Amino acid sequence: MRSNRKPNLLKLFIFSSVCGVAIYSLVGFTKASTPEAQAEKQLQSQIEQRSQIAKALNDKIKNNELPSKMNVQWDGHDEQFAVNYTIDSSLQQEADRLLKSYKPDYGAIFMIDATTGEVLAMSSFQRDNPTGNNLNLQATFPAASVFKVVTATAAVDKAGVEPSHKIHYNGGAYTLYKKNVLSDRVTRWTNVISLKDAFARSINTAFGRLSIENLHPEDLNEYSNRFMFNQEIAADFPVDMGVAYIPPGKGFEMAEAASGYNKMNRMSPVQGAMIAASVANDGKVVVPYIVNSMQDKEGKTVYQGQTMHKGETMTKESASKVRELMEQTVIAGTSRRSFRPITKDRKFKEIEMGGKTGHLTGDNPKGRVDWFVGYALEENRKIAVAAITVNKKFWTVKSAHLGQSMFKKYFAPVIAAQQAKRSITSVEN
Repeated sequence: MRSNRKPNLLKLFIFSSVCGVAIYSLVGFTKASTPEAQAEKQLQSQIEQRSQIAKALNDKIKNNELPSKMNVQWDGHDEQFAVNYTIDSSLQQEADRLLKSYKPDYGAIFMIDATTGEVLAMSSFQRDNPTGNNLNLQATFPAASVFKVVTATAAVDKAGVEPSHKIHYNGGAYTLYKKNVLSDRVTRWTNVISLKDAFARSINTAFGRLSIENLHPEDLNEYSNRFMFNQEIAADFPVDMGVAYIPPGKGFEMAEAASGYNKMNRMSPVQGAMIAASVANDGKVVVPYIVNSMQDKEGKTVYQGQTMHKGETMTKESASKVRELMEQTVIAGTSRRSFRPITKDRKFKEIEMGGKTGHLTGDNPKGRVDWFVGYALEENRKIAVAAITVNKKFWTVKSAHLGQSMFKKYFAPVIAAQQAKRSITSVEN
């Protein structure tokens, strides 16, 4: 009698293979159809579209031009589209006016909607070169004390440090000496300051001590990456990548980086506004976009700009604490004088504002760099700005004043409309 074992094994093999393919297909389909997978697919498509737009805009926007029509590589074809931008004309005019009025050797103002990432204003100025490149796109400026935002966030979010935390430090407020940073001796001459005041007044040695006592190099690396240092910015226009180098050892070099007292860590005004926007936006990072929509020759909309998130810098609770530090800067810190006209104005009492200044001598372009990055928000609106000036010999304007002026320009009509609405309601009642 002949055995039928081999045919049975063959049937079993075929049946198993079919089931395996079916299960693999089902699993693959399920994986591809999950919300996470769909979101990732949409994000990659969005990044690719932004990349093509950035390539098309490249030379124009670097020359401070925004063409109404441009050729874009779209779906494998070279197509000409009509382009609409997110720029707010009144804010753009104000940014241009400020830089042309004060005439710094070099200056730039970049403002975004902190919730959506829409670019509201982008202005660049060079006194000796009116046709010079768009400075907003260059990451050649030392981050200076703006990097204290990264350090403070790491301390609050990772190490659990409170704004009221007391820091003991020796030496001057605005210098940074190794003997003072590495010393934990407490004498009758030792200074004591809260994190909130150390941030607002930008005390270098205090931040050096904060990093030595509460953080590790990997913490600063982690949070600098969260704030888009050493990361490509997937905007729909070209922008240089900011660079942050954190020495591997826990010592004086780490303290220099933590306090922003070095020239190695560099960033662009675009990144500066993103840093402030993340704090205002409860830790969420939004990637800027300047193209609102594009239409083909038949008038059909082929592209609609939309918000893109790039992770989180901190928790919502930590963001509230970092805003407390930044608010202190404009109320009683390094930018208090520039913000006095608006912080003392009762009409603006409902507007929450915060910022961080930074000063350091730069090499490209050469001169004294003056930063202001900040945010202003109310219940339904959040904006962020980065303003930078570089001067060879003499100051013409503080960057904090430029930031304050942009906040005032944005919120003045909002406040006027609210007051008019309240007046009408009052009359009706």
